[in-house]
Amino acid sequence: MLDDLTYDDSDAPAIGLVPGGVPWAAVEDHIKIAHHPLLVLEESGQYAGAYWAGTKLVVAQDLGPDQDEAVSEFRELLRERGEA
Repeated sequence: MLDDLTYDDSDAPAIGLVPGGVPWAAVEDHIKIAHHPLLVLEESGQYAGAYWAGTKLVVAQDLGPDQDEAVSEFRELLRERGEA
């Protein structure tokens, strides 16, 4: 489990904010246990959203470099896919 995550809970669903430098294996392990969506800052400076869908990790790439916009876009994507 990832420690000390902050969450954007200004709207549903709450999204965990993963700081830069956390390896994808740690993100996947966390999601397998917690099953809540995470926004991950990648090395490229872009955000990606990660969530657990049934039995696998799903990653939404290219959510942009702005955290607030990435959270909004990721939330909308989760709603569209019925994951929220």
